[in-house]
Amino acid sequence: MIGVLVTFAQTEKFDRSTLSKIAGELRGPFEGMAGLRFKSFMADEESGQARNFYVWDDEEKGRAFFTDEIVGKVTEIYGVAPKVEYFDVVGFVDNSGI
Repeated sequence: MIGVLVTFAQTEKFDRSTLSKIAGELRGPFEGMAGLRFKSFMADEESGQARNFYVWDDEEKGRAFFTDEIVGKVTEIYGVAPKVEYFDVVGFVDNSGI
C-alpha cells in the first residue's frame, strides 16, 4: 500500500465551509474508484492548509493518479498548487466495519 498526502498551503487561510463544499462536490468520482482504499479531505485551520490523504492498494496506481492534468485541475479548484508526498504504508487499521 502507498499513502499520498496532498497539501494546499495558502497565504490566506482556507475557510472550513469552503473546504467542506469542495469535499462534497469532489467525493463522487472517488467512491468505488479502483485501487483507492481510502481518501480524506482535511482542514488544518491553525496553519491555513487543506490536506487530502489517500491510501492506494499499490504504489503504481497511487503514483499514476497524480498526473499533470489532475494536479492542474486541483490547482484551479483550491487556488494554489499542491505539494504531493508519497509514503509506504507499513500498517493499517480499519475500524469502519465495527
